[in-house]
Amino acid sequence: MNVAAIIPAYQPAEALVQLARSLSESPISSIIIVDDGSGPEYRSIFDQVERLPRTIMLRHERNLGKGAALKTGIRYVLAELPGYVGVVTADADGQHVPEDIIAVAASLELHPDSIILGCREFRRDIPWKSRTGNRITRQLVRILVGRYLSDTQTGLRGLPTALLPFLLKIQSTGYEFELDMLIAAKHRKVSIIEQPIKTVYEPGNPTSHFNPFVDSLKVMFVLFRFSSVSLVTTLIDNTVFILALKATGYVGASQVAARFAATCFNYPMGRRAVFLSDGKHSVLLPRYLGLVAVMGVLSYFLMTYILNPVIHNIFVAKILGEALLFAFSFVVQRDFVFSRSRS
Repeated sequence: MNVAAIIPAYQPAEALVQLARSLSESPISSIIIVDDGSGPEYRSIFDQVERLPRTIMLRHERNLGKGAALKTGIRYVLAELPGYVGVVTADADGQHVPEDIIAVAASLELHPDSIILGCREFRRDIPWKSRTGNRITRQLVRILVGRYLSDTQTGLRGLPTALLPFLLKIQSTGYEFELDMLIAAKHRKVSIIEQPIKTVYEPGNPTSHFNPFVDSLKVMFVLFRFSSVSLVTTLIDNTVFILALKATGYVGASQVAARFAATCFNYPMGRRAVFLSDGKHSVLLPRYLGLVAVMGVLSYFLMTYILNPVIHNIFVAKILGEALLFAFSFVVQRDFVFSRSRS
């Protein structure tokens, strides 16, 4: 198989040795283990792994996070192993059996332009940490990606080579990197294929380093990026609108001035911080300005002809109108403005 396996490992158990040994005897071309700052007490485990054939050991001096470890492996593949179809990522805690990892690698070879998600079945006996995390992120992904995925946190993924350089540009370094990965795929028009896999957990899932509170907050921050950018944009928009209206007395002119000021902030932040788009300005900016124009007209119509006659306060009417249009703006930016066109 013209595929490399990347396994990030932080303070692993002996299960890592068993997994690496099985993969080293499989058709997968290379097995890359990334020691994410586990410490000297885990050196014996990594020494056993390093002696296995076709196994490459990479190390972090300190713990940098799962996303950082995955990116270290990705960088190595791009620099040292050219010509691969892609990589398969797997967890080090024994949750992924070798047969499933090999099956995902085979599926990636058949679909070299797609992400392959190895999806678990979330039964009632699954550890609560995993059930809780997946319930949260399933709903977030539905909003952010516009598609229901049954297992958004699976660590077993087949990633096509064409997507790898873009994944290195993502700033996140923890568990949220895997959610950002799906957003990146969305905006580069990379299809996602779900492939059922076995669900394997030790009682209580003791080797998992996922913290359901802290790491879920990090994952939810992906959605908060849009909310926070939208909040600052709203503050800029309304501040300029109020100042311009007091200065000129014209609602239309004030609306134009407010939109211009808000656009100067919102477009670059939406492009890079929220939707992780690397599209050309010559493509994205006309789309964005078109949305701004449509939103401006809709907002003006709502506040002037529908809300203000009832509320009798143009400032409150404007805020309510913008709130009503929030979801529409998000969906258009997600699915059109910052989405990459298929070539």
